[in-house]
Amino acid sequence: MAEVVSMDDIRATAGRLNIDISSIDLDSIRLPPGEDFGVISDDEDLKGEEQLEFEAGFGNIIVVDNLPVVPKEKFEKLEGVIRKIYSQIGVIKEDGLWMPMDPETQKTLGYCFIEYNTPQEAELAKEKTNGYKLDRSHIFAVNMFDDIEKFMKVPDEWAPPETKPYTPGENLQKWLTDEKARDQFVIRAGSDTEVLWNDARQSKPELVYKRSFWTESFVQWSPLGTYLATVHRQGAAVWGGAITFNRLMRYAHPQVKLIDFSPGEKFLVTYSSHEPSNPRDTHRVVINIFDVRTGKVMRDFKGSADEFAIGGTGGVSGVSWPVFKWSGGKDDKYFARIGKNVISVYETETFTLIDKKSIKAENVMDFSWSPTDPILALFAPELGGGNQPAKVSLVQIPSKKELRQKNLFSVSDCKLYWQSSGDYLAVKVDRYTKTKKSTYTGFELFRIKERDIPIEVLELENKNDKIISFAWEPKGHRFAVIHGDSPRPDVSFYSMRSGTNTGRVSKLTTVKGKQANALYWSPAGRFIILAGLKGFNGQLEFYNVDELETMATAEHFMATDVEWDPTGRYVVTSVISVHEMENGFNVWSFNGKLLYRILKDHFFQFLWRPRPPSFLSPEKEEEIAKNLKKYSKKYEAEDQDVSLQLSEQDREKRKMLKEEWDRWVSEWKRLHEEQKVERQTLRDGEASDEEEEYEAKEVEVEELLDVSEEVISFD
Repeated sequence: MAEVVSMDDIRATAGRLNIDISSIDLDSIRLPPGEDFGVISDDEDLKGEEQLEFEAGFGNIIVVDNLPVVPKEKFEKLEGVIRKIYSQIGVIKEDGLWMPMDPETQKTLGYCFIEYNTPQEAELAKEKTNGYKLDRSHIFAVNMFDDIEKFMKVPDEWAPPETKPYTPGENLQKWLTDEKARDQFVIRAGSDTEVLWNDARQSKPELVYKRSFWTESFVQWSPLGTYLATVHRQGAAVWGGAITFNRLMRYAHPQVKLIDFSPGEKFLVTYSSHEPSNPRDTHRVVINIFDVRTGKVMRDFKGSADEFAIGGTGGVSGVSWPVFKWSGGKDDKYFARIGKNVISVYETETFTLIDKKSIKAENVMDFSWSPTDPILALFAPELGGGNQPAKVSLVQIPSKKELRQKNLFSVSDCKLYWQSSGDYLAVKVDRYTKTKKSTYTGFELFRIKERDIPIEVLELENKNDKIISFAWEPKGHRFAVIHGDSPRPDVSFYSMRSGTNTGRVSKLTTVKGKQANALYWSPAGRFIILAGLKGFNGQLEFYNVDELETMATAEHFMATDVEWDPTGRYVVTSVISVHEMENGFNVWSFNGKLLYRILKDHFFQFLWRPRPPSFLSPEKEEEIAKNLKKYSKKYEAEDQDVSLQLSEQDREKRKMLKEEWDRWVSEWKRLHEEQKVERQTLRDGEASDEEEEYEAKEVEVEELLDVSEEVISFD
């Protein structure tokens, strides 16, 4: 048996051999059955009864009934059809498909057994194919092999089920009741994933939960912060709890690559892409939509990557992600995807198309939902060399009624930007000049909540300015635009209201020559960060849009990401491991004060935990804002206590440092005294250590090193 070693020993050995563990594809490593080579897993799941793969027993076998009864000569054809259907769901073991035959008639018996690698794949196969219609006469009846024994034990007489007492589960929102009103965040660095409190008062994070190898690629919070999702080779999982993060549900989807939650956290969409057996074919895509709480597959979609690639790229293998976009709000009532000349809108009550047909939209290239209402915005480019103009349409769901349409001419490209409350839609339009040799940019601004949805056109003072970034103020009426030429473009702020006319857009100000290429509004509005990321070396400007003034400027060298906390009190800038230097993150106050800095090698991810909407009414929030001084006294007193505590800690730290210094000086004085006699001997008996009491004399000493004689001939 191999000697047992710890992960720390493995990391140390890798360091000596100059091996980067994070670059090793752990999925490619296969150990012989039952062998761990001394590496003890810290995953409790592998030690318990709920092993995810290669479990003993018959849990990975299904029985498929109601198959056609065929003679021996048609056996291979039927077996091939069944294998094709069931191998799409999971990996069938070698010799894992057995279809018994009647020895007398030499015909099949109308059922078969299929053995998968994992019970999860078998459960998924049962879920997806029970009731599958092979033809009019053959509808599959699929059961787990283990269930057959249960069916055999069903009593002849019915008995009422045993009533179990109710046991309440954990409060998954308990973290929101933190007495210090702190927010949580998750980070991934190396093989570790950590959930922490942001304790800005103590100028450091506080650990909540830590786990190694928690995920195989990334983690993701659900939109309301209830769950933390992890991604694994066999599928996805969600975690949560009051104190520790327990696994709440698994979602079997082999080789899953991407996941996406619905806004109300009711559904989870998973995506995988599979290599084709024929190199000339495209990747095969599998998309599952799960019920988050039950883990049941509500609907699945399969096809080639080309079928899901319309509308741009952003996923893997050319597939745009997310493939499905959800309507706004917490109801999770509708979701939609783009197809060739159609938008397919599904409703979640039956997971079928609304009215059983898609919305026809010729040459449609992009679409997006209102964040709050069931309204779709669609963009279709020009057709016929400009004879048919480009257009932006607003469509009401489920009626599919067109609310508004705007024709656009000489269009190169369009981008759709919804304001977070759904009050406004900005359409950034790139247009060709008359010569068709260059483009210029303007905005079409839709006022969604006003009568007849009026549209206003906005053009920059310099029409030739390149638009670098655009961002709406959350829940507000203002927006910001970075425009001009790098490396010092301008930043302009606009309002959808003006002093005299609320129905006119007005420019608030333009700040010139800023090293910025990205805009980050506070979730509460009012404050914005003008950020120069990546190539701009992490330049940061904290700007107050109410006062139109800069609060602070700072730099986080080589910063790659900026993320506000959900309350707008704090903001994080981070450097992920695309760079080798100074990986980690900085935590700032909303006005640009650096609170603390954390360095992490191989830093991959930082995500604030989202907060659900407040239960307070707008009237109550307004009352709190008016009486803020009364409510803030409690927190001011707590801040004072923390400040005094920190001051006391600082005094103790300084006292300890001084005591350490005094001990060091005393030790050197003792050594100096012990060596006094030796120093006196080296100075030929001189007792004093003071240099001033000695006279420096220069003494010249000549030393004969070598003598050589050479006879030189004058011939």
